[in-house]
Amino acid sequence: MKKIQMVDLKGQYEGIKDVVNTSIQEVLETTSFINGPKVHQFQKNLEQYLGVKHVIPCANGTDALQIAMMGLGLKPGDEVITADFTFAATVEVIALLNLTPVLVDVNEDDFNISIEAIEKAITPKTKAIVPVHLFGQCANMEAIMELAKAHNLYVIEDNAQAIGANYTYKDGSKAKAGTIGHVASTSFFPSKNLGCYGDGGAIFTNDDDLAHTIRGIVNHGMYERYHHDVVGVNSRLDSIQAGVLDAKLPNLDTYNKARQNAARKYNKAFQGIDAIITPKVSNGCTDICDTCDCHVFHQYTLKIKGVDRDALVKHLNEKDIPCGVYYPIPLHNQKAYADERYNEADFTVTNLLVKEVISLPMHTELDDDQIDYITSTIINFING
Repeated sequence: MKKIQMVDLKGQYEGIKDVVNTSIQEVLETTSFINGPKVHQFQKNLEQYLGVKHVIPCANGTDALQIAMMGLGLKPGDEVITADFTFAATVEVIALLNLTPVLVDVNEDDFNISIEAIEKAITPKTKAIVPVHLFGQCANMEAIMELAKAHNLYVIEDNAQAIGANYTYKDGSKAKAGTIGHVASTSFFPSKNLGCYGDGGAIFTNDDDLAHTIRGIVNHGMYERYHHDVVGVNSRLDSIQAGVLDAKLPNLDTYNKARQNAARKYNKAFQGIDAIITPKVSNGCTDICDTCDCHVFHQYTLKIKGVDRDALVKHLNEKDIPCGVYYPIPLHNQKAYADERYNEADFTVTNLLVKEVISLPMHTELDDDQIDYITSTIINFING
């Protein structure tokens, strides 16, 4: 059996080695390292894949979130609602812009932001909602957009973990994650479903005026060289990374199917184990879909009930099985984001999840032997 890895980037690379190497070599020969033809080619191809009017590449996913907020013209003191149970980058950029982060609880079943908690948190100072499509599936975007319309709020989708996922509306129509809100951000960190070989990110929008503003922001506020029309930053996707991403993009659906297949096998192995709650697939689906890609499993995250989760983590590490706890500390309890406004009673789900969740290896190269070893090791530990 191959060594089990949390993410097998080397194995994935071997399958696309020739096209990746050729793409990188083309950049080296043209020496167009910043905003070169590869960047524009990838941008157009991703726009076509997503069905969105504008993709604006940038240097990383955190920048993408910050630039999206800058593009909307949010002002210091404006309140921005987002999930308590997520990675810090989401709230980090809110604080960096001197906006006021408002953290709210999530759903226990799918880990995504709670609609009820959003509604409760809206005040006259609220200007935006940032739903995080956690672990690979969309938050309840139809309800979020209805709330935003009713209260005249912006919606900024944090799509760092769900690129390629579909959202299904009540009427059966579909849209890609990241194309529903007013603007969205994504990350191309190497371990993402669509990852480059360094840092990278992008902003998506269907708003022509907003796209124009954002294109200036990512390039020092310039539309014409040395003419700075807006306050900007230096955040551009380099051409080598764009070449890698463009080589991978045609395989994204296949990669996501491989992740779904691995998740399906995990689920089957854990059936009937009361201590293990497998990931819920939301958005109207009863199982892991073969057709709609509603969950693309950036992470495969279990909830462990009645068993010492941390002891299980230690046991898996001893058995050379990598795993992760995403996330061990709620954002509202992080020193940087602690605020006397927060009441622990408002975070009952998040406070429970941080003690229960465990994420198993999930990537495109997982094979049956590895999954069998992982699942049998967990079941044997639980059964004592």
